Amino acid sequence: MANVIITGSSRGIGYELAQLFADNDCKVLALSRNNAPIEKLGHENIKSFPFDLSSSNDFQKLDNFLSNNWKSVDILINNAGSLLNKPFLETSSKEFEDVYKVNVFGVAEMTKTVLPYMPKEGHVVTVSSMGGVQGSMKFPGLSAYSSSKGAVITLTELLAEEFKETGPSFNVLALGAVQTEMLEEAFPGYKAPTTALEMANYIKDFALKGHKLYNGKMLQVSNSTP
Repeated sequence: MANVIITGSSRGIGYELAQLFADNDCKVLALSRNNAPIEKLGHENIKSFPFDLSSSNDFQKLDNFLSNNWKSVDILINNAGSLLNKPFLETSSKEFEDVYKVNVFGVAEMTKTVLPYMPKEGHVVTVSSMGGVQGSMKFPGLSAYSSSKGAVITLTELLAEEFKETGPSFNVLALGAVQTEMLEEAFPGYKAPTTALEMANYIKDFALKGHKLYNGKMLQVSNSTP
């Protein structure tokens, strides 16, 4: 029975992932600022508490939970994300920084907190975006979001190299458009070809098995543009 941590679990892909892993007899720690939707499920294999990726106190709370309860973590899925769709010249420094606090600094701090509990055969999966892939199609208004998603692709490559002898494995999935609440908020009316549940199924399988074939890799998971 694997121990799995999932961030951004209140809705969309993270919400579906938590249920899929839990139904697969995994123990899940589902983290998000609003944990009410996950709590409402009442699933015996899911633990949760409110968690803000920009709060140092919350990372201490996570460390306390792990040291007192789980002792080990097999899979970490850095799924939480902040998406801002706004012209570059209208984006304030604080707005730009807030996106990076979640998408980059939060991913780094989460990984740093959980790593001491992960075995060599563990797997860290970070969810990025096709918008962060060098040479991919880019869209106006996503300067903060897409550049932050590019940063975690490079971060994943670096961590895989740094921990290649001791583990765990690190991989990043660059997703195309997925029909989630976050997408709807950023691009009202746009309909993506992939549902949150379809993508969650793929990520779950990759998190469980992908590290046997990949380490330090960025995989493009998209059947559309974007």
